[in-house]
Amino acid sequence: MEPLARHLLSQAFNNAWANHRLLGACAQLNPPEFEAPRTGFFGSIKATLNHALTVDWYYIDAIERGLASQAPNGAFMAFYTPEEPFADCAALWAAQRASDRRLIALCEPLDAAALATIIVVPRRAGLTHEPLPRLLAHLFQHQVHHRGQVALLLRALGQVPGNVDLLFYDSEQRAVRQ
Repeated sequence: MEPLARHLLSQAFNNAWANHRLLGACAQLNPPEFEAPRTGFFGSIKATLNHALTVDWYYIDAIERGLASQAPNGAFMAFYTPEEPFADCAALWAAQRASDRRLIALCEPLDAAALATIIVVPRRAGLTHEPLPRLLAHLFQHQVHHRGQVALLLRALGQVPGNVDLLFYDSEQRAVRQ
């Protein structure tokens, strides 16, 4: 496996592991705590996690289409309607886990040819063209950014999610493969 492909696959596993840990901590909240208005860009833990997931869907779709030499998704805005597709943590966690598995499956077969793919990304302002590794790096960074926000909100509630973006432990690999 190409070193860059191995790194991106490692990042996909780390992403799933970190989401697993973070959503496990969120699952300890009662519904009012999960939904309550909070200081932050999206205004609640629920809204922030829903945003992170819908952005995952958007980028994973663009990458899958690009790797399959398919046209960009003309209905890409549907990923954001509704803005918060999941009302409770359990449903959101299940959907995030499915998205994380999809991302891992996308990264597992990457080779030199796939890594050279330019992904056409539909945006409101038109189509952009991004190298696959750069787009994946952006997706992982987006997740890290919003997990950090949620981790801070959880700490304010007395919940400590533990490290969610520092180290993927081999001993915890089962959690992301289930």
